[in-house]
Amino acid sequence: MIVRLTGTLVEVLPTRVVLDVNGVGYELGVSANTAASLPSAGEAGVTLLTRLIVREDAMELYGFSTREERALFDRLVAISGVGPKLALSVLSTFRPQELATVVATEDVGRMSQVSGVGKKKAQRLLVELEGVFQKDAELRSLVGLSQPSRGDVVASVPALPVEAEATDALLSMGFTSQEVELALQGHEEAGATTIQQVLSYALKRLGSGA
Repeated sequence: MIVRLTGTLVEVLPTRVVLDVNGVGYELGVSANTAASLPSAGEAGVTLLTRLIVREDAMELYGFSTREERALFDRLVAISGVGPKLALSVLSTFRPQELATVVATEDVGRMSQVSGVGKKKAQRLLVELEGVFQKDAELRSLVGLSQPSRGDVVASVPALPVEAEATDALLSMGFTSQEVELALQGHEEAGATTIQQVLSYALKRLGSGA
């Protein structure tokens, strides 16, 4: 299994790159976010995390700039009906933290923005991914989500990190700092203590013009 490659960038396009490793050129499918994070062609010493997909008629290599993105790619292609192309389309539309936010808030509208995803498929993806984020502790950690166990005392979960996390997520979605501050007011009184609950609370207030 090829899990990482380091070499010289020969070509960088929005959907694929070519990496020269000791004279061997590897073509890797990439998301638009990974492509945008890479230096210009000709740069040496570039490292990409990889995943090899073996099919009956082909062997396809995919590259990722972060562990989070590769982990999400693995989870996406494991969903029935989701192939590497659609998985990269999702990862081109959302960064890992943004995707976690979309899933946590069950935002069908935003998920439908992914190329090739209609409303029905968006709803199914949200259901499938909700289970992934809830059950996979490693993935929750990678994207910065937290989920206390049943035995944890709610009061022991620090409020500030969750609020800061929610603030960062909302700012990355394009809301202003003033809008975010107003939207988060009263979340503790409303019983929103986890990142998912706080984001859902804030987005509902923003949607209602709060």
